[in-house]
Amino acid sequence: MNDGHERPLRDMLRIAGPSIVTMTSYTVMQFVDGLMVSRIGPDPVYVAAQFNGAMLAFVPISFGMGLLGVVNTFVSQNLGAGRPERGAAYGWNALWIAVLLWAGLLLYLPLVPWLFGLMQRGAVAGAAGHSDELVRLGTGYAQTLLWGGVLTLASRGLAHFFYGMHRPRTVMIAALTGNLVNVGLNWVLIFGKLGVPALGVKGAAIATVLGTGVELAIVVAVFLSPAFHAAYGTRRVWRPSGKAIGDLLRLGWSPGLMFGNEMVCWTYFMAYLVGMFGDDENAVGAIVLRYMHLSFMPAVGMSIAVTAMVGRAMGARRPEIARRRAYLGLKVTVVYMLGWALLMVAFRGPLIAVFIKEGTPAGDVADMLAIGGTVMLIAALFQVFDAMAITLSAALRGAGDTVLPGVATVLLAWVCILGGGHAMVEWRPDLRSVGPWLGAGAYIVLLGLVLMWRFARGRWMSIDVLGDRPVGPVLAPEPVDGVWAEGAQGTGGVI
Repeated sequence: MNDGHERPLRDMLRIAGPSIVTMTSYTVMQFVDGLMVSRIGPDPVYVAAQFNGAMLAFVPISFGMGLLGVVNTFVSQNLGAGRPERGAAYGWNALWIAVLLWAGLLLYLPLVPWLFGLMQRGAVAGAAGHSDELVRLGTGYAQTLLWGGVLTLASRGLAHFFYGMHRPRTVMIAALTGNLVNVGLNWVLIFGKLGVPALGVKGAAIATVLGTGVELAIVVAVFLSPAFHAAYGTRRVWRPSGKAIGDLLRLGWSPGLMFGNEMVCWTYFMAYLVGMFGDDENAVGAIVLRYMHLSFMPAVGMSIAVTAMVGRAMGARRPEIARRRAYLGLKVTVVYMLGWALLMVAFRGPLIAVFIKEGTPAGDVADMLAIGGTVMLIAALFQVFDAMAITLSAALRGAGDTVLPGVATVLLAWVCILGGGHAMVEWRPDLRSVGPWLGAGAYIVLLGLVLMWRFARGRWMSIDVLGDRPVGPVLAPEPVDGVWAEGAQGTGGVI
């Protein structure tokens, strides 16, 4: 069987393209959100409050998003096994899990002011710490996102049904529409247009929640449409299923822990380790992270396609095809993120300056550009390793190998981001926030290497996630150009 690069690459990009557009649109939306918030006034507190508020809100939300990501695994493996109609139950039960998780989010809601207060009191002696205004604004932003958390979890969970079915265009259209609504409402709610009072930072949060609601409405409408019901029985399996929920929890607890722990560590990193050096350095860290999002979120889009393609191949009992598709996705991602590394090195000053509002004191501008440029160089150094971590963790997830990647992520994050960050603050305080960033960079490098080792060993190739189907492949034979056979599994057609 010829597995040349041209057609497999085209096939992968056909699936990955809409996912990449979707992930990029989320990042562009966050980027625009931050840019619009930065125009409220020259004080960097607005940017820092929005960013820290978002991170605090997404600590619990990210656990649910990681757990629900394995919907892609079960749907794609059933697609490869020749029974795509079984995927609908996983889509529905993703919605039920989202509602249950939201109940937990509401319990977290009153803790947000206390957590921000801890961060404020935790500043090292002599450092500026968080201003009271930052705490107030960030708390309001985080609590608004948490109230709308059920919409975020439900839309992301159902999106993975469409990714697993190799129908990412549905999610792309929903995300683009929701994000456009978000940006338009930002203009109205942040700055007080069309007779609406100016809500500032909180207005940006309300716009995000409403835009997410529009996105969810679109994917639900397509999921329940006559065409999808006729093909997959999506209206028949709405009741909670113990088996489907058990499957998602069995495979999803580790990715949930992985993503949730990363958010805990990055939130602590930004709000405490970086934030202890003052609002200016906190704002600079938020700016750099926004550019990092622009670099890695398209890679996340590619990784979603890798999960779907690996899952489909494993469902068809074709692990060698799964391995080749994973490495192909890795090559594309590495080339893309290497390009971002070069941009970060060459244009680090102008990229930071975009977020610095005119009227900011010259001394503050110079300091922010100096710190931001150094942090941007650190980010450039780990781009390739980030590509490895993102793509290979997705490939392993598609095969059902989730425990070791999750455990490795937790251990390395605590050792490098938290332990290394505190060590740099203690031993090299003269480096200011650059010290903790070195610890964070070490985490990404080591995680990429560990996941490459795990994938290369190949134990994932013998995992059987479904376990209750006939032995042997069930897909039509691959053509000689290496492209998956279409038609029997229903991978084209409806958006």
